[in-house]
Amino acid sequence: MSNRGGTEGGGRRSVPSPVPPDDTDAWYAPSVREQDELYPGVVVTIRSREDGFGYEVREPVLAAGEAEALATVESYFETAERQRPRTREGAVERMERGFDPKHQQVIDRLVDCSPAGRRRIEYHALCSLACLGELTPYALDDRIDVADIDDDGVVVHTADYAPAETDLDTDPSYIDRFTSERVERHTVEFHEFEIPVVVYREHLLGSDPFTTKYAVREPSLLPGDETLIKECKERIWETNVDGLVEDRVEFVRERARSLLARQLTVRNTTEWLDAARYRLRAALAEFDLAVPPVDSRFSDGRLDDLLYYVLRDLVGYGQLTVPIRDPTLEDIEANRVGERIKVLPRADLGHDGRVPTNLQFDSEQGFVNVVTQLATDDGTELNASNPSAKVNVDPDSEAVHDADETVRCAVALPTISEGGPHISIRKQSADAMTPVDLIERDSLPTELVALLWLFYESHGVVLFSGATGVGKTTLMNAHMPFIPYRDRPISMDEGSREVRIPHETGVSLTTRDHERDHRRVTMADLMTQCNYLNPDIEVIAEINTPASFETFAEALNTGHGVIGTTHADDIETLVNRSIEKGVPTYLLEEIDLVVFPRHIDGDRYVGEVVEFVDEPQSGDRAGTIRKDGTVLHYNTVCWRESDGSYAVGYDHPSLGDEDRQVRTEVFERLGRLRDEPVETVEDRFHRRHRYVKYLVREGCRDFDDLFGVLADLQTNEAATVERLRRQAEADGAGVETGVSDDD
Repeated sequence: MSNRGGTEGGGRRSVPSPVPPDDTDAWYAPSVREQDELYPGVVVTIRSREDGFGYEVREPVLAAGEAEALATVESYFETAERQRPRTREGAVERMERGFDPKHQQVIDRLVDCSPAGRRRIEYHALCSLACLGELTPYALDDRIDVADIDDDGVVVHTADYAPAETDLDTDPSYIDRFTSERVERHTVEFHEFEIPVVVYREHLLGSDPFTTKYAVREPSLLPGDETLIKECKERIWETNVDGLVEDRVEFVRERARSLLARQLTVRNTTEWLDAARYRLRAALAEFDLAVPPVDSRFSDGRLDDLLYYVLRDLVGYGQLTVPIRDPTLEDIEANRVGERIKVLPRADLGHDGRVPTNLQFDSEQGFVNVVTQLATDDGTELNASNPSAKVNVDPDSEAVHDADETVRCAVALPTISEGGPHISIRKQSADAMTPVDLIERDSLPTELVALLWLFYESHGVVLFSGATGVGKTTLMNAHMPFIPYRDRPISMDEGSREVRIPHETGVSLTTRDHERDHRRVTMADLMTQCNYLNPDIEVIAEINTPASFETFAEALNTGHGVIGTTHADDIETLVNRSIEKGVPTYLLEEIDLVVFPRHIDGDRYVGEVVEFVDEPQSGDRAGTIRKDGTVLHYNTVCWRESDGSYAVGYDHPSLGDEDRQVRTEVFERLGRLRDEPVETVEDRFHRRHRYVKYLVREGCRDFDDLFGVLADLQTNEAATVERLRRQAEADGAGVETGVSDDD
């Protein structure tokens, strides 16, 4: 560029060469801070303003003819079925993928213009029909961190410029989606259907107190589809069946497919005018004389979409079907009609706490049907006299088949809850964690694993105590392989369904809250049966009811090993609660270890481990409890420091010489259990500790493999160690075993 102006000497004055817009010498755009092309033809400019920054978007400009062509395309696809993305990543993928071949073919016939015009038309058509409308270019800009809405419109915050005002009004469509960030996506299988699920996080201030969302992408329904589904379900319920239906799912599938196909055919033939237009346009399209018809009523997938909803409601659990079968979820809660169902993802999914879903019960009757079905599947009938129940869903049932998880539910009818029925579901993961998994997650130290190993194999009394969801059962199950394979563990009560016992000798005994053979199966019945089975260790998960505490007290009197879980956040609360439930104070001294896990900010870890001792201890980690004339002394064996590290009492550097007696207390208990000197027990502990470190180093994370290795060690420790040493040498690593000639 040049400027032909007069200068001294009659020479020519040149304009400075172009420089970046944010350069202070940029004479042509002094207010421009950034300018980028986000998508072909889409340019974003950030300018300085007197009161902040401005965020301007320039999209491809359509000529008059192109605008008319776009209007024709939008009108044509107005009734077509479509789903819009829920996240920024989804919007980018949709724009990069474009229209599918079926829609591209239709646009080819509707649009006749230059290639550049075609690209401009497709961009605007994608935005308006398949993406986020006017917010699409904003979703394409990954520099936008968060958005806010004020009285004048939408304000965005980028990494370098905030706040930046946009030209958007105060309520644009899909405002809650354009800044959403995808956290994770996967599919959930339900009887040959793969249902997409997306977990995403919104970055829009003031729109919803929940920022993380869980969305189930079920097939979209067209007007009238809900009526078709309802009629189909009613017809199936009214079907007369001769004999026993062996495969209920296949029966419902075939019957529903036949009924729905007939309903769609009847509807299409009765609407003769639409059908005639469809056939005429299809015939003309064969000779390139018309545009092919696009009507989702004739789509090949529509029958499958309707079939999914029929199966979901008749052999699944309605809106809860996908969450129940989703292995990434731990809890599911439905509290009221018309309110979003909440879920609690597992800790390894990348976020913590309850998140809302896009699912809800729209009618109380539908909600009641699901509640009743959940109870019925466990043999419990809900009615006015029995309005609530605690039930378990069999992992092999048709509704959750292939989920392979223990599903425990608390359900209630409207008579017990002001807001209507409610459901609370907890799912125990099918893959039991091992101590190696927990150590790698920094949930507990290797020393504690070695200590629990000794108590499990020595038939000690170990409790895992804490609030719901802190990981009590996970910790208990992870160490089950440490029970010798020759021993017989017996689990009791409803919580036994969550207990993972890998032993061929093990047995699980459960009570039921419903009538069986005209009498109730009680904990007393289970205790009697358990004694007949000659157990080595009794596992009582969920020691919470008076009956379970009574069973716990009786088990302490038998001398068997006891492992269990209960609800108490600290040792004093545990003592008070146990005594209130009828456990004699003197029996509490029989408890060897109490492990208190914690759940803070998404992390589950062992907070402290407490033992009861005979003599009072000194130091901040010891204490005394006086109850009903009895004095109980306790000491903290292991605890987590404020910096996240773990301290074990017997070798903690902060202990003075007079506090070193802590070192022998826990080993004295083990010595009494094993009839061995304290020195021998201590040697065993250090050897077990080296084994634990070896298992961590080798990454032994499979539950069954760990049980096999431990069984080999119990059969012949020296030979097993030699085999492990050979394997380690073959892998180029050594193994410290600590096995002496005496072993």
